[in-house]
Amino acid sequence: MPRRGAAALLLTTAALALLLSFKTPTDPTPLAGTGVVVADGATATPAPAATQRAGATTPAPTSTPAPASSAPATADLQDGTIEGAVVGTRWGTVQVQVTISGGAITDVAALQLPSGDRHSADISSRVEPLLRRSALTVQGAEIDIVSGATYTSLAYAQSLQAALDAARA
Repeated sequence: MPRRGAAALLLTTAALALLLSFKTPTDPTPLAGTGVVVADGATATPAPAATQRAGATTPAPTSTPAPASSAPATADLQDGTIEGAVVGTRWGTVQVQVTISGGAITDVAALQLPSGDRHSADISSRVEPLLRRSALTVQGAEIDIVSGATYTSLAYAQSLQAALDAARA
């Protein structure tokens, strides 16, 4: 019996020593092949972070300003009220209607939002004003994704983009 106890103690000590000596990686660079899927199905892969040796300095990042656009992105939109595509999600369907006046988005209304159960209906009622405000602010479908309502947010943006595409035709 004492042999088994000594072996168990030795293995436990070795495992503890290995566990305590483990170093987690501090590099914030995401793993290769990771990315974010955006509403149109494209994948955006984050740019890798620069690696830095201890004591080394890195120059401050520089940016080239984008040329100023003389017209808003919505300037080519035809006035009217257009319904977007019906987009199905795992929680229900989403469809929006956009109103355009003077080439600008003046209103976005949700015609359908997930409401199959009380929880989905609660989430939909909570996020609809946020999504609407975001669409009116950016004057397009590049809206902010609402945490806790990712599927609804992405479907809202997709339906809105379909309506805007129809307004350009």
